[in-house]
Amino acid sequence: MVMAVSCAKVPKITIITGASFGAGNYAMCGRAYSPDFMFIWPNARIGIMGGAQAAGVLTQIERATKKRQGIKWTEEEEEAFKKKTVDAYEREANPYYSTARLWDDGVIDPCDTRKVLGLCLSAALNRPLEDTRFGVFRM
Repeated sequence: MVMAVSCAKVPKITIITGASFGAGNYAMCGRAYSPDFMFIWPNARIGIMGGAQAAGVLTQIERATKKRQGIKWTEEEEEAFKKKTVDAYEREANPYYSTARLWDDGVIDPCDTRKVLGLCLSAALNRPLEDTRFGVFRM
């Protein structure tokens, strides 16, 4: 699927309607695959991973680091670290956070999705068509 998305020479229009994290973001033509247009709904979330997952991974790493250094880490400190991590990831997964950094083409009202898709298709079909070339699909 990754090769198909990256090599296809078709109009690529991405609308994020729910959560878009990690490898799923790549598979569904996220910013890394240079979609022609990429919009996000106001209720959607986007990021490397969810806040709880990130907090779990980073807490394990921090715990191992402190143990290796001989530093005692209390449960209260660990919970504060987790909360800070979750809060940061949740804040940065907000669609307005990504739009403010121009990581997408804007937040659209779900009611306007059909109209936006029509405008995007109209604009995308005005460019010259390219041949699609694929590599070897490995199953």
